[in-house]
Amino acid sequence: MMQRWKCTIAYDGTNFAGYQIQPNKRTVQGELEHALATMHKGQFIRVFASGRTDAGVHAHGQVIHFDSPMTIPAAGWLKALNALLPDDIVVKEVEPVDSSFHARFSATSKEYRYKVRTAQEKDVFLRNYTFHFPYLLNYDAMKEALQFIVGTHDFTSFCSAKTEIEDKVRTIYEADFVISDSDLIFKFVGNGFLYNMVRILVGTMLDVGQGKIRPADIPAIINGKNRNLAGKTAPSHGLYLWKVYYDN
Repeated sequence: MMQRWKCTIAYDGTNFAGYQIQPNKRTVQGELEHALATMHKGQFIRVFASGRTDAGVHAHGQVIHFDSPMTIPAAGWLKALNALLPDDIVVKEVEPVDSSFHARFSATSKEYRYKVRTAQEKDVFLRNYTFHFPYLLNYDAMKEALQFIVGTHDFTSFCSAKTEIEDKVRTIYEADFVISDSDLIFKFVGNGFLYNMVRILVGTMLDVGQGKIRPADIPAIINGKNRNLAGKTAPSHGLYLWKVYYDN
């Protein structure tokens, strides 16, 4: 009998080539599957995630699942996996789930956060976790612009041209930011996100904050369905997959 296990994990993406397994590269999935193979005496156990993250992107609440014939309680899985995994991955929660659960396909929405440091001086200890952007920003203009992002839209303009996905319609439930000292933290919650979408949204909002794009231009950028209309792609190291939701 196989039992399906759901795990909530966090990882520091700095030294990974991304989440998804890649030949001859260090990945989060590769480390997870290596740990599980050790526990299963060499037997390969496939891990499924809510979605992939790029090189340098972090996760506060990524969700994975796997099937195992081993009869271990949740607390045992938690202890064993954390003992075997490297220091830049931690399993935060383990729970048994029905075989119908799927980390990706059962998800109803995701939350991403993006951290920007606006102070003039660089912080060497935050260089891998926050995008340093020491320029004056018009926060009111950015708040106004973000209102146009909320709702159901074709986000072609906010998607990498490299994507192969044809349907670029997504629904954003929340688009906002908070200011904490010198940190500007963006928050996006939606039913799905396209490749580089959050990073392009952040880059565009920073252009709005600098007056390079007007808030009133955002609807035209969305309707234009052209990547060249939006702002630059913000760096990967400021991005966090914060939470995956499995209900409405």
